[in-house]
Amino acid sequence: MVPVLIFALTASAAQAQGVNIPNFWDPRTLLERPELPATRTIRFLVDDDFPPLHFPGLDGSPTGLSVELARAACERLGLTCTVQVRRFDTLLNALNEKQGDVVAAAIPITPDLRRGYAVTGPYFKIPARFAVRRDKNQPAPDAKALQGKNLGVVGGTAHEAYAKAFMGGASLKPYPELAAAQTALKAGEIDYLFADALGLALWIGGEESAGCCDFSGGPYLESRFFGEGIGFITRTEDEALRRALDFALQQLWREGKYAELYLRFFPTSPY
Repeated sequence: MVPVLIFALTASAAQAQGVNIPNFWDPRTLLERPELPATRTIRFLVDDDFPPLHFPGLDGSPTGLSVELARAACERLGLTCTVQVRRFDTLLNALNEKQGDVVAAAIPITPDLRRGYAVTGPYFKIPARFAVRRDKNQPAPDAKALQGKNLGVVGGTAHEAYAKAFMGGASLKPYPELAAAQTALKAGEIDYLFADALGLALWIGGEESAGCCDFSGGPYLESRFFGEGIGFITRTEDEALRRALDFALQQLWREGKYAELYLRFFPTSPY
């Protein structure tokens, strides 16, 4: 039997304009603000090729949830900041070489990353979710509902591994990439698609899906399969900056700024 907790949202969520907004901050824990020199300029390093977290805006300047959270954190701390674009695979090297102070890009939090860098708590996690055709009236996915159903996954991913571990009653149909699995769902070749909710949200809310499909059930956030999330990354010796950013992120959530930015970049929420 599949454990109940894997079908539950482990991060609490708020509702705003019909969009689920995740909350990664414990309301019972209030972080203290460390002192930073008011004259310090914080240099954020970003990539511009991972929408909606970081990508070029209409004027060519970097934007996205990660980028605007970085700017909002600087404003909340009363500091000046700059945002510099680097190729994704050079971001950590640039941080090590002191070409910037914080990486604000979708580098997954892992034990190895924590050993080499100071990392804030997550401000975003990429969950897994089910998608279905709207006209098929499929029941919400659980162990019983999936029995005998054709379940699409992307081969070689954590989503396939999770489905093999906990959804043994379904008939798994692996696809080489998400686009192929989405096409199969749209064509009615599979009953459910279990995949990266960020990619699914962009597709469901975009023109390519032609309104065929929607999410079913809630998000899956099992860290052993889907990771610990994404946070701001600093050098280990810059612990005061890391703590200041953690404080700022919590305040941005409490004050509603996180929700405002989330709604701007996620009209279709992966949650």
